[in-house]
Amino acid sequence: MQTAFNPNLPGAGEGVRTFTKTLKHMSAGGLAIKIIEPGRVAPTPDMLDAVVAGDLEAAFTWAGYSMAKAPVFSLFATVPFGPGPEDMTSWLLEGDGGRIHHEAYDKLGVTGIPCGVQGPKGGGWFRGDFNTVDDFKGARVRFGRIASKVIERLGANLVPLPPGEFFYNLQQGKVDGGEMATPAIDAALGFDKLGLPYYMPGWQQPSSVLDFLMRKDKWESLTLPQRAQIETACRANIAWMLSRSPHTQALALEKLQVAGVVIKQWSPELLAAFRQNTDIVLKEWAENDGDFAAAWANQKKFVAQGVAWRSLSRLP
Repeated sequence: MQTAFNPNLPGAGEGVRTFTKTLKHMSAGGLAIKIIEPGRVAPTPDMLDAVVAGDLEAAFTWAGYSMAKAPVFSLFATVPFGPGPEDMTSWLLEGDGGRIHHEAYDKLGVTGIPCGVQGPKGGGWFRGDFNTVDDFKGARVRFGRIASKVIERLGANLVPLPPGEFFYNLQQGKVDGGEMATPAIDAALGFDKLGLPYYMPGWQQPSSVLDFLMRKDKWESLTLPQRAQIETACRANIAWMLSRSPHTQALALEKLQVAGVVIKQWSPELLAAFRQNTDIVLKEWAENDGDFAAAWANQKKFVAQGVAWRSLSRLP
């Protein structure tokens, strides 16, 4: 099984190791998965194709890498101002999210199982102050697929960079800023050494789903108990990631601040602009893709149903 994540990094990297360890114990060694590091067999964005072609028996990946196949996968990967990790998990396991997720992969000949939920990213690292919409005009920035369209509407120039090249380009001044990952991953990658401010919150990705993938025929060749063990190990992995993430990110922020990183919050003006333009971009996507439109409406309705409970049940 090739992973999209460096197994030595916190969060998703730890998640792949925890999943395989749990599965091995649950199956008494009957399902022992060898982890193949990112890019060893197939480039990370192409792992789904490698699973379909039979070059990989399985993959542990981010739902966003499947967006090129169908826009609906973005709803599990990176929805600006979308559901946080709790709501995402609830939609997956109690709402229609799990069905929509399964059907989207099934159309591609793949069995996809939600196998982790990651919390919000940081808002990004920037060379200088970004407090107004004007500050983004002409700025060279790196953002993901949906967020990039939002930022582009503010007048920024998008610089497409793979994650591994962002640090160097930011250090050399070849880009003015952009997003990377969660605080824990950013700290592990040494972003504190850049001496740049770190913006919060990560409006562009409040949560994301990690997937276990197998080609459909290979999945169906497994026994029912084996399938149940994989599904149960994935659910356990979701619970483990949800419980671990808040404290891990808090410790990472402390580490960054001790190293001298200035944590800044997005201004109300920029958050309002991000939200306004996000609505425009997502509506355009919905107009162009029926599956995305139906799934997005379903997700929004499900999350909205919980607003009253959250408001009444949580202390101010």
